[in-house]
Amino acid sequence: MKISEAAEEIGAPARMLRYYEQQGLIAASRSGNGYRDYSAEQIDHARHVRALVEAGLSTRMIKIVLDIEAPVPNQQSTHESRASAEELARELRVVENRIICLQKSREAVISYLQNSDHADLLTTAPA
Repeated sequence: MKISEAAEEIGAPARMLRYYEQQGLIAASRSGNGYRDYSAEQIDHARHVRALVEAGLSTRMIKIVLDIEAPVPNQQSTHESRASAEELARELRVVENRIICLQKSREAVISYLQNSDHADLLTTAPA
């Protein structure tokens, strides 16, 4: 499948697929004329990468997740795997701290609206 077809299938612009490839997150086969050619398996992998991006992970974190999910045999030692997992755990703590900050911001906004002449907006605010 050509890059334009793959992009449509995944729901991402072709330039995004090129970026994912540049970052080492996906790989495409090359046809004789040098065009990218995506197999069904590569499409599924690109969908997975896109889902991780949409979940808010940075490309650096996605690389770690992919390495943990499918380590290359005889390439990653237990120590390297542990180091990758520790880095992911650090990222989890960062995300958890962001959630706490966002919850505090949410509570402050709710409180402000409740104490204003515009409390009716709380019932119409999107979830």
